[in-house]
Amino acid sequence: MLGTYLRDQGYEVKIYDADCYSEAESIDYSQLPGKYPEYLRSLKDKKNKIWREVRDVIIKEKPDAVGIGVFTTFAAAAFRTAEIVKEFDKNIKVIIGGPHALTKAAEVLEICRQVDYVISGDGEKSLLALLKSIEKGIVKPKGIRGLSYRSGNNIVSLPPEPMFRDLDNLPIPDRKLLMNEKKYSSEDMGLIMTSRGCPYRCTYCASTKGLAYRSIDSVIEEILTVIRDYKTTQFTFKDDSFTVDKKRVEELCNKLKKKNIKIKWECNTRVNLIDKKLLALMRSAGCNFIKVGIESGSERVLKLMNKGITKKQCRTAAKLLKDSGIHWTGYFMMGVVGEEEDDIYQTLKFMKELGPDLALIGVYEPFPGTVMFEQGIKRGLVNPKMTLEKFYTVNPNDYYKTDPNLQTDLIEQNRFLEIEEEVKEVFRIYNMKVGNVMAMAVSKISVYLREPKIFWEDLKKFKGYAIRRK
Repeated sequence: MLGTYLRDQGYEVKIYDADCYSEAESIDYSQLPGKYPEYLRSLKDKKNKIWREVRDVIIKEKPDAVGIGVFTTFAAAAFRTAEIVKEFDKNIKVIIGGPHALTKAAEVLEICRQVDYVISGDGEKSLLALLKSIEKGIVKPKGIRGLSYRSGNNIVSLPPEPMFRDLDNLPIPDRKLLMNEKKYSSEDMGLIMTSRGCPYRCTYCASTKGLAYRSIDSVIEEILTVIRDYKTTQFTFKDDSFTVDKKRVEELCNKLKKKNIKIKWECNTRVNLIDKKLLALMRSAGCNFIKVGIESGSERVLKLMNKGITKKQCRTAAKLLKDSGIHWTGYFMMGVVGEEEDDIYQTLKFMKELGPDLALIGVYEPFPGTVMFEQGIKRGLVNPKMTLEKFYTVNPNDYYKTDPNLQTDLIEQNRFLEIEEEVKEVFRIYNMKVGNVMAMAVSKISVYLREPKIFWEDLKKFKGYAIRRK
């Protein structure tokens, strides 16, 4: 969307997705921790295949500016990319944005000299203003909200732009800007954002607060465009909480049915944002997957998370989802600030009680900009800052921790690792049940028949769930 916006303002834009390079393989996110040592080794190896390809792309395209979207977990890769850009041509402007930039703009500029600018928050207006200033030879522009840069020994920063509210004034993302467009499946191309932000205040989450919507007509237009260009039949609405506005979801479902748009789609939502009537309508309009965050089976921990839900609401939602016939995934978390051993076992017990079609659990990671991050600092679990060396040498799931060998101050670390292995193995075995496997396959059978390649991709991901963690 950002690239399309700049293109429409007269700039030549190409989007290089290094995660889709020539020899890329898909893995499930639950496999990531096991891949981190290999990732860290690659950061030190400038002859690694991916860095060679990044360098080749920069040399071939000779850009005037390179914008890099940064998630905290993979900040090191962004910094290495910035170094590669500057090694080729120090005059290319390197601009960092994304979730990590929202709260760590100053830190990025302090530790990575190859980064020229950082933009925090919604980037459309700020990035456009920055590029116009650079064109005029103004390398230290004033008055651009959300922009941070060095000025002598100081860092100049302005607060971000207010959330971009009129999303219909932004263009539909042009997927043809992707340099490796042909390497994506039709399902990959079906990712759509229909809103920005989230009205909830979970303490572990750094999602943008507030909420802005696109019109349903705009969403329908994008769906039809993707169907036309990529023959997509399986879509994913990536909004943080898709059913916050139930009337809006009803409008989307009714228009999909009225226009006879026969697609399958999935979404993320919360247990307190669904009801029987809504789920029935969603299923009739093609919804085949719903993902909800349960997080914990401990009422005490749910309150620590400021999750805004209760176990009773989770039980009600689980029954509604089962009765609806829509495949549902429950997300759970362990190792959060303030959690005790008994809380983790309550979560394990609660997962079995709810019986989701797929159950996934992750270990909490401290992300800047979250309430729990600040709580971790006060409890001595989290460092407020990172160095470049730590980004390159510490496993990403341990970023900002004062001690990589200490997950929580309430559970001895060796004991925590024992519990983690035990819990993850129970989840793995649970997901291997024949009924769960069949439920997932049946939910996408029409998609598999239309595009067998997606079946094989899903099979690879499913093997990720099945692998026993060591």
